[in-house]
Amino acid sequence: MSEEIIRLTSIHKNYKVGMEIVRALRGVSVSIQRNEYVALMGPSGSGKSTLMNILGCLDTPTSGEYFLNGKDVSKLQDNELAEIRNKEIGFVFQTFNLLPRSTALDNVALPLVYAGQARNDRLRRAEEVMEQVGLSDRTHHRPNELSGGQRQRVAIARAMVNNPSIILADEPTGNLDTKTSIEIMGLLQDIHNAGNTIILVTHEEDIALHAHRVIRLRDGLVESDEENKEVVTLEQTRPGV
Repeated sequence: MSEEIIRLTSIHKNYKVGMEIVRALRGVSVSIQRNEYVALMGPSGSGKSTLMNILGCLDTPTSGEYFLNGKDVSKLQDNELAEIRNKEIGFVFQTFNLLPRSTALDNVALPLVYAGQARNDRLRRAEEVMEQVGLSDRTHHRPNELSGGQRQRVAIARAMVNNPSIILADEPTGNLDTKTSIEIMGLLQDIHNAGNTIILVTHEEDIALHAHRVIRLRDGLVESDEENKEVVTLEQTRPGV
């Protein structure tokens, strides 16, 4: 039996811009089960980024409820949200967001610093996930010594290091060429197959086809929420296939 990991109920988000109130989200209700692979899509101004920020506990809704792993996080204070972000959510960004002067290994281990783990434990765990993403031979390289695809693999390893409840990938292939994008999407599928819940935010239809479910937003509302019957498989994404 599947287990609900995310439940959004009637989420509204308003922003004040000058004298106007912008209603970015207008009552979004969504449920996501553990080990789902969901793509979140929508044109500019659809509310996609606002929803992603709420899912990632980077922002709180104006009204409505957000339960993550059974806990209502919609009304938490900033310090509580920071703790939830570190423990429950692994972020993968389009721009990698790596510390330029730190090695790949230290970048991956960074969330464990905030979690208070001892250095030897941090590095051991970071080495494990570096191996999972195929970068065992790049642990002591700095970001400027890595290709774009390798940097994104480091970012994915960092997202995984805390064993988060969800991995939130925001346009993870936006800065990559086609071949490298295919490799990164294959890696994300490996991670999903290992039992992780992935929410993929993208505006690219071919990238969204890797997800098993596609939620489309328009004008702050869920326009459609459908199973993807044409999932691009791991075998199809492998180079040379």
